[in-house]
Amino acid sequence: MPKRREIRRCAMQLLYQMDVTGETDPELLTESLDDDFDDARTQDQAVKLAVDAWGCHETADTLITELAPKWPTNRQPPVDRALLRLAYHEIISGYAPARVAINEAIELSKIYCAEQSPSFVNGVLDKVFRHLEENNLIGNIQEPAASGDDWLSDAVTTDSESESTPTAAKAPEDGDAKTDIA
Repeated sequence: MPKRREIRRCAMQLLYQMDVTGETDPELLTESLDDDFDDARTQDQAVKLAVDAWGCHETADTLITELAPKWPTNRQPPVDRALLRLAYHEIISGYAPARVAINEAIELSKIYCAEQSPSFVNGVLDKVFRHLEENNLIGNIQEPAASGDDWLSDAVTTDSESESTPTAAKAPEDGDAKTDIA
């Protein structure tokens, strides 16, 4: 069974690709993946996760812009944006517990994003989580797991590499530095 972190990493890369190229066809997305790096099962699950997350990206973007108005999605680096959209989808759909989705987004941002991104991602997702929790929207969108999606059914169990609980950080305020955007 593929590790969820690898599925998330691959889904993040696909969300980045969808955002930059506009390509959303699952078959074409699968063809763009490196068979030497990820096995077919990881790729299939990542494509499904990315396509599902893309399906609610406008809602995620609206909420994120509302909660972090000085860093709306159009000002965010594309990888940060992909991570925020992915975590939003995982939280709202119930694919993963909120703390796991947030922690995984932070961990991926440490690897693939700018130095300031982990605290930015953490702060924004903390605000997103609080908003969703206050409005009883966490895990309310239930999508049936298709055959072969058994990785979703064990989402309440964390991988050993993602057992730490994220520390809530403050989302960027007016004038706070984030990343250099060229």
